[in-house]
Amino acid sequence: MNKIRANIKVNGIVQGVGFRPFIHKIAEEDRLCGWIRNTNTGAEIEIEGNREQIDSFISRISSDHPQLAEIGSIGFAYSDELTGYTSFDIIESESSGNMDTLISPDIGICSECRTELFNPDDRRYRYPFINCTNCGPRFTIIKTVPYDRKNTTMSDFKMCPDCEAEYHDINNRRYHAQPDCCPVCGPKLTLLDGNGTEIQGDPIERAAELLKNGMIIAVKGLGGFHLACRP
Repeated sequence: MNKIRANIKVNGIVQGVGFRPFIHKIAEEDRLCGWIRNTNTGAEIEIEGNREQIDSFISRISSDHPQLAEIGSIGFAYSDELTGYTSFDIIESESSGNMDTLISPDIGICSECRTELFNPDDRRYRYPFINCTNCGPRFTIIKTVPYDRKNTTMSDFKMCPDCEAEYHDINNRRYHAQPDCCPVCGPKLTLLDGNGTEIQGDPIERAAELLKNGMIIAVKGLGGFHLACRP
């Protein structure tokens, strides 16, 4: 069958929910070539293949999308003019025009990350900022859209080689997880007094002691503060 090209625009909660990795995987499964990128209004996809393949691909976007994603609308247009793509890629986001897209809320820890968190043999054992494409901070770390690491509060933390390898591995659940980090390259816990002087000892244990003694603790996460006290 003759190939055609399709340009697809998806709106809704499609940033910060593993949508681009999902599209990459189903494009390869359906033997389609092209690209996906985040935009100020959602996600844009361009693919080439026969009409039956492309129709099946568009149907899967609605039926098989990641659990955390919410599809608002899917718009598409076909063309007989081919570009000649030879692979499918996640390309650099486009930032132009009005910002009109939804960002996922922060998501509580998933079962896979919880297992890693309490596994003494895992490199993220007891690491408080553990996350993946299925959980972790989203809305509170965003500085602007499109949702890319450089546009979040994680921009100051350069990924170590292990995290970088996960980030680029299509079979890893941290593939294109923007907050991906570990104890080597990510944020670390410290406890400071009211004057900004570091308090020595385990930050969590010392904070618990202070709370028991009636102190107020400002707990700073990746995207904001929680005030904690003993009421």
